[in-house]
Amino acid sequence: MFYLLLIAAYLIGSISSAILICKALGLPDPRTQGSNNPGATNVRRIAGNKTAALVLLCDLLKGFLPVLLATFLELSLFEVSLIGLGAFLGHIYPVFFGFKGGKGVATYIGILLACSTLVGLAFIFIWLFIAKVLKISSLSALVATAISPVYFYLSKDDIGSAIVVTLICVLIFYTHRSNIKRLISGEEGGIKS
Repeated sequence: MFYLLLIAAYLIGSISSAILICKALGLPDPRTQGSNNPGATNVRRIAGNKTAALVLLCDLLKGFLPVLLATFLELSLFEVSLIGLGAFLGHIYPVFFGFKGGKGVATYIGILLACSTLVGLAFIFIWLFIAKVLKISSLSALVATAISPVYFYLSKDDIGSAIVVTLICVLIFYTHRSNIKRLISGEEGGIKS
């Protein structure tokens, strides 16, 4: 059962919400516009808040639903976190889209909410607070990501699943490497109203 869920989680994660929603609405492929990233932030640049919110919700559900199912089936927390990792890897390396996907933050939030609602909500609060104050989406996501493994471990007290969550966070920093370079050089764009 675990291995079937792991494969299913990866395949669900591989469904690119941004690409499919933009295509359905007759919008440009997000891989060819703005930052060329198929994620909610880039879709917001292309199509506005409502479309971006829909992409965000779908990307979040890709992490949330497989993890929730694994929890419902009473898999161990370590196995549940690996199911989350499978969905996350599907999002950033989608088999259906040439292994070129999004940066994974929304899917990670879904994973956290399903594993620990408190940790997921803490992530969202930190992201929103920093975004409101500093108005830089990538920095908000990176700060919230960096802190989240600590909250996760304190909430769950399970070293195996905390290591998996930390691995996801490392991968989020990897997918944001161009943003990090721009942040260091002071060239990263801010959130526009």
